[in-house]
Amino acid sequence: MESKSRGRQISYLTLVLLHVAIGVVVFLLPVLAKIFALLILAIGFFIVVKTKNKNNEALYVAAYLTGVEVFLRMTEGNFIEQYAKFGIIGVLLLGILFTGVTKPATPYIVFLIFLIPGIILGVFTLNFDTDIRKAITFNIIGPLTLAFSAIYCYGRRISLKEMVNIIHSASFPIICIVVYLFLYTPNIKEVVTNTESNFATSGGYGPNQMSTILGLGIFLFFTKLVLFSDSKKNKIIDVILLIVIVFRGIVTFSRGGVIAGGVMILVLMTILFLNTKTKAKMTILKFVFLMSFILVGIWTYSSIQTGGLIDKRYANQDARGRVKASKLTGREKLIESEFKMFMDNPILGIGVGKNREYRQETTGIEAASHNEISRMLAEHGMFGIFDLLILFFTPLFLAFNNRMNVFVIPFVIFWLLTINHAAMRIAAPAFIYALSLLKVYTIEKPALHREQAVGEGA
Repeated sequence: MESKSRGRQISYLTLVLLHVAIGVVVFLLPVLAKIFALLILAIGFFIVVKTKNKNNEALYVAAYLTGVEVFLRMTEGNFIEQYAKFGIIGVLLLGILFTGVTKPATPYIVFLIFLIPGIILGVFTLNFDTDIRKAITFNIIGPLTLAFSAIYCYGRRISLKEMVNIIHSASFPIICIVVYLFLYTPNIKEVVTNTESNFATSGGYGPNQMSTILGLGIFLFFTKLVLFSDSKKNKIIDVILLIVIVFRGIVTFSRGGVIAGGVMILVLMTILFLNTKTKAKMTILKFVFLMSFILVGIWTYSSIQTGGLIDKRYANQDARGRVKASKLTGREKLIESEFKMFMDNPILGIGVGKNREYRQETTGIEAASHNEISRMLAEHGMFGIFDLLILFFTPLFLAFNNRMNVFVIPFVIFWLLTINHAAMRIAAPAFIYALSLLKVYTIEKPALHREQAVGEGA
């Protein structure tokens, strides 16, 4: 892909090298992370205003913010904790101001309305010594990001080329992340001593969130490689980037994001296989075989670098090879407590932000929720159930008339798997979910098999 700017073309390699340079410079001069954060919003909003969002530029900016969020968090580039989420909401609302909505996103308006009782209840039930604004914002900003992203995307027609641009925009910042990770811990062997999630291999940031964004990166770069790499040079670049992202994702020792990325790829390849003719099916099978061979190589190298501990991690064993009692690293206790909160308060729930206090008071466990499904039930009661049903079924209904958007199911799967282990701590599950609501049209043909478009004959 070539990105155009004022009639000039910026090559894919140039954009990749630019983000490599950003990763290096921010590592050497951390203060520049805040300048980078400011530039993203300033340039992003300027582009949307200048173009009046004629080509869905707001989506490109939102996608970039989604990809860059973890990088800014790990480098302390955020001016506020939820910088990326507020930025996404702001730029998409600006986009709506210029181009409106394709059609009323009634399901997501209802979703927003059903959030209100839990917010009001939280205001009145949180302890006096609790920072009420922070407690509520921490738990509700993820669903709000999803809602506003969904309202923008609901039924909006975009071209395949625009979808490619969205994927590029979300993937480029992930290059900054992996560069930073290699500079932060160049020697994996020195920092891996057990099978627990590893902060050192995650750049000093939360392994769960790092694994999530790298898992998304695995899917994005795989997708570019299989569908959108339009030259041999770009294919080589994407293969190299995919290999390093998979490796760094594995050695975070946080399994959720890597597994999610793998499941997304399997689902996408299944969809492509079922919707192409015989000759293209053989091309897909050859590609899957090649990538499987590469994956075995990456895993073998990861195992050597971690002294075999990564094998034990994925086998749910400790460093001595003993099977751990908990398969969910203790999260099942949090889920169990939240289901009890729901059973005790099935109508309105306990209120947004209250679950942490309630859990500490009743069980002595002080921890924030890691599961968005059980949190929604606990804090919103029956309204949480209704909201979850809206989120699950709406993209599936839209998919029946949206056969060209082959990403619908993979995107929904990413959202569903991510919220089960990382809630909505980062913006990625919210924004990626919303992309499943876009209606894609195309006269272009993907690079995998250019003589027939994906979905032909379906």
